[in-house]
Amino acid sequence: MSVVKLEECREQIRTELDNVVDFWLKYSHDTVHGGFFTCIGRDGKVYDELKYVWLQGRQVWMYCRLYRTMDRFRKPEILEAAKAGGAFLRKFARVSSGGSGPWKCAFCLTRDGKAVKIQRTIFSECFYIMAMDELSRVTGDKDILPIPTLSHIYSDCLASMMQQLIYWVREDSSDLGRPQLSGDVPTNSMAVPMMLLCLVQQLSEGRGQEVVQKYRELGSWCVQQTLQHIQRDGTAILENVSLEGAELPGCQGRLQNPGHALEAGWFLLQFSAERGDEELQRTAIEKFVELPYQYGWDKEHGGLFYFLDVDGHCPTQLEWSMKLWWPHCEALIAFLMAYSQTKRPELLERFSQVYEYIFSHFPDAKSGEWFGYLTQEGKVALDFKGGPFKGFFHVPRCLYMCERILDDLLTNKD
Repeated sequence: MSVVKLEECREQIRTELDNVVDFWLKYSHDTVHGGFFTCIGRDGKVYDELKYVWLQGRQVWMYCRLYRTMDRFRKPEILEAAKAGGAFLRKFARVSSGGSGPWKCAFCLTRDGKAVKIQRTIFSECFYIMAMDELSRVTGDKDILPIPTLSHIYSDCLASMMQQLIYWVREDSSDLGRPQLSGDVPTNSMAVPMMLLCLVQQLSEGRGQEVVQKYRELGSWCVQQTLQHIQRDGTAILENVSLEGAELPGCQGRLQNPGHALEAGWFLLQFSAERGDEELQRTAIEKFVELPYQYGWDKEHGGLFYFLDVDGHCPTQLEWSMKLWWPHCEALIAFLMAYSQTKRPELLERFSQVYEYIFSHFPDAKSGEWFGYLTQEGKVALDFKGGPFKGFFHVPRCLYMCERILDDLLTNKD
């Protein structure tokens, strides 16, 4: 791919990011109760008023990241939207677990903030922390905390929340409410160490050595837990393994999610760059970027399969053969980041292939934003722009990160 082509890619990505941001600014804000609508139809109409805490957190984080790091998004309406979303989260997201147990975030809220559902996972809490940390960076902490305790480098409140998450993951998960059943095998699901690694990078960014050192061991632990998912003598990335890093029996053990592996790949690339770890960089590219693409790309119709079975059985997930928006977003970031670190031309060719598939299938030229769910053949299966699992996150994060990487590549092209 030539420099001219990279410049064209950057301009298209830049334009698309502007359009996506405009869509969510126009249609997602609840000016009555606060927070954001995410169940948004193709034409921008809200079809369900339920509010999902993890998506609320993601939208606050994304607005703040754009506002803080890109001059053209340093607009009052973006900052005010982020602050309003943060206020809604602070007021309603955290719910009592009953008795003397720890705090827990709801998964789903009514429009006016009443808890509807709590999940037995950590992801609502993770995105609450990400949102509050990023919001604190653009407001100077003063509007963020439900308690007045602050240090000059870090919020005691968010730190205590993070410690609770670490305890649930590494020590005792019983407070999550998941019953300990005799036939249930404890599992290392790749999503958990990935999410914690993402939080480590978020909380450590620009915070000074005190915080970096505080989370240094946790970051290394997350990486090792993620690397356990390299299975079958390095020929497969499996979504679930045992706590000891062994393959699990049955469908759960054979499950592959190419997009998730690619996302893990660029998480690992970021970590390897921060630590100067060339061996981890090679492993990330070979096993978490190139390998998932090799087995996950649909050679007949193009695009990435959503789920696969490592032994070739038909996956039990009904949507396994569909082409979803977010795996392709993660692939685009992964290949461009891998190329930016190595300058290997084949990685740029893979980026180009994913890029061409994305921009010929997902963006909606008529109504804005992206379709999220395509058939295996690449036709639109579901035409809404947001739902319980698709919000203002994967698309803008992908476009934002790729624009910044391309800016750096083109600035330093000589």
